[in-house]
Amino acid sequence: MAKRGPKVTGVSYRLDLTPGVFMESLVKVADNSGATLARVIGVVRYKPVWRRIPGASVGDMVVVSIRAGKPELRKQVMRAVVIRQRRPYRRADGTWIAFEDNAVVIMTPEGEPKGTEIRGPLAKEAAERWPSLAPLATIIV
Repeated sequence: MAKRGPKVTGVSYRLDLTPGVFMESLVKVADNSGATLARVIGVVRYKPVWRRIPGASVGDMVVVSIRAGKPELRKQVMRAVVIRQRRPYRRADGTWIAFEDNAVVIMTPEGEPKGTEIRGPLAKEAAERWPSLAPLATIIV
C-alpha cells in the first residue's frame, strides 16, 4: 500500500527517556512551596498498556499527593514536574546521566511553578521542556 502525503518531521513534545519515577513512588519536593515529600499517584498524558505500572521520566508532569510539609498543603493533590531521577538515562549526545535522588517541582494549574526557587540541580531536559523552571534553578545539569 502506498504512503499518502509527505512525511512530517519535527520534534515531539516528549523525549523517549528511560522512566525512573513510577506510581506510588515517594519523591522529594525540590522547591520552596512548603511541601517536602510527595507520592506520585498518576502520570499526565500517559496511556499505559494493560497492567503496566505508569512511569515518568525527567520533564514529565505527574500528579502527586503531598505527604509531608506545611499542614495546609498536606493531603492535597497537585501537579508536579519531575526534575531529577535516580535511574540512569541516555542523552542525545550519547552520555548517560543519573542523579542522587528523585525530585519534583510543584506546579500551579496554569502550569507555572508554585515556589520561587529550586534546591539542587535541574536536569537540562526539564529546563528545555518547561522554560519557566530555568530561572529558578541555581544549576542546570
